[in-house]
Amino acid sequence: MADKKVQKKEVDVVEKARGFWDDYSKPISYIGSAIILIVAAWLIYKYMFKVPEQEKADKVVFVTQKYFSEFTNATDSTKMLLATKVLNGDGINPGALKIINQYSGTPAANLCEYYAGACYLHLGQFQKSIKYLKDFDANGATQIKSRALGMMGDASAELNKNDDALDYYKKAANVNSKDDFTSSEFLFRAALFAESTGKTKDAIDLFKKIKTDYPLTEKAADVDRYLARLGDFSE
Repeated sequence: MADKKVQKKEVDVVEKARGFWDDYSKPISYIGSAIILIVAAWLIYKYMFKVPEQEKADKVVFVTQKYFSEFTNATDSTKMLLATKVLNGDGINPGALKIINQYSGTPAANLCEYYAGACYLHLGQFQKSIKYLKDFDANGATQIKSRALGMMGDASAELNKNDDALDYYKKAANVNSKDDFTSSEFLFRAALFAESTGKTKDAIDLFKKIKTDYPLTEKAADVDRYLARLGDFSE
């Protein structure tokens, strides 16, 4: 008797399964086909378009990287010429701007956002500098992210956007609080900027933060002198 009940239940389950498949086989097939098509489209895009695009970008960005390296180490007399080459190329090789437009979404184009931001800052085109640096993604590289934020602070300061500038300097200092050198450097820059714009309390707080959080750094050695200049003699 018990066996008959078990058999009946099994039959019922099978019948229900068949009924479900009869009702929903078409939608399930459509969904399955759509998923297969999406995956196939992604694989085609990745291996036929995206990877080759990245490889092309990696090849063409090499010369731009070379010019940017020369730009960062150049004297003022040659910096402007090199900045122009970084941005626009040399007539044979494309510059950062063309790479950004032609290879958008690739790591090379992303790196060129940083190059463009740095070069426009030097050329005095501060709005463009901020635009490109905002688009740049450091992908977890904390020091270069701090540098990008610091340059955005410099550009904002040149545009007399003092609140933005101070905020960028603070953000640059806070990217990686364990990086004593970089954090203390940008805290010091933030403090000096706050002092220069009449934000005395902010300046004092920032100088004290250097002294408290980064006491062994080179910047901390000068803090007491600046605090005394601001009228703060507390320990």
